Amino acid sequence: MTTTDAATIAFVFPGQGSQSVGMGQALAAASPAAAAVFEEADAALGEPLSRLAWDGPAATLDLTLNAQPAILATSIAYLAALRERWATLGIRAPEPAFAAGHSMGQYSALVAAGSISLADGVRLVRERGRQMQTSGAGREGRMAALIGLDEAHLPELVAAVSAHGVFGIANRNSPGQVVVSGERAAVEASLAIARELGARRAVELPVSVAAHSPLMAEAAAAMAGVLAGITFHDPHPPLLANADARPITTAEAARTELVEHLTTGVDWVAVVERMSAAGVTTFLEIGPGRVLAGLIKRIAPAAEVLATDDPAAPDRLHVPFSDPPSA
Repeated sequence: MTTTDAATIAFVFPGQGSQSVGMGQALAAASPAAAAVFEEADAALGEPLSRLAWDGPAATLDLTLNAQPAILATSIAYLAALRERWATLGIRAPEPAFAAGHSMGQYSALVAAGSISLADGVRLVRERGRQMQTSGAGREGRMAALIGLDEAHLPELVAAVSAHGVFGIANRNSPGQVVVSGERAAVEASLAIARELGARRAVELPVSVAAHSPLMAEAAAAMAGVLAGITFHDPHPPLLANADARPITTAEAARTELVEHLTTGVDWVAVVERMSAAGVTTFLEIGPGRVLAGLIKRIAPAAEVLATDDPAAPDRLHVPFSDPPSA
């Protein structure tokens, strides 16, 4: 068997926004392991989630309570298919130094790390989506993307916009790209203020929830109650927290992360920088799309960045580390 230096590898898992109709269909048709993941997810939810992911319609798939379990199932299906293919090729699957998920991708990462079961994972993100949709009722939430704003101006932006309502930085995705979140009036005001501060683009996003903001407090409280009844195990490999990139090595820390990250921001820049500083030189995005791969290349340009989703492959699976060693 051949293998790779796992100490230099991290597995990363995408969040909401990576979904698309048809995701995972070709993969499941070619891989028994992937097909089994979708079957288990369907059984856990008591409905054909796989059919929604494969056939749509897009408007239904894009609903938060559907997109999140569909992305989780597809991500774990990619991981299962990849491990299956590695075994077929006689490649010892790398045990990465870290796993990390972007927002709801943390659930996928925890399933991959053995901290929660697949069945619990899809049920939890279904409930997470439901709670996010209803949290902050009566206080209409919005989100917006800001491109090209100098990070030095972020405190000034938050201070100025907060006069219009609840507002904060939801995602620090890559240098020069942040997502803001809060009450509708505040987010709308942030568009003009961000441009005045030098943002090249400031665009409201087509979402109706204020994710990663204090408006998610009700969702966080509800999920704390739900998560208390779920069995967690210590994750292997460790995860990194969305808000501050601290290591998550215990079952209780994992449980706490899934509550706290609903109301705090996702500092993806800090997460990637923390892994790079720890020696990670190869990042593998596992799941539908290549959103995280693009972000990571801007954060850590010297790193090798790979994605399992290959639109050019008949089964849409890219199998890294499968090239024979050079002489």
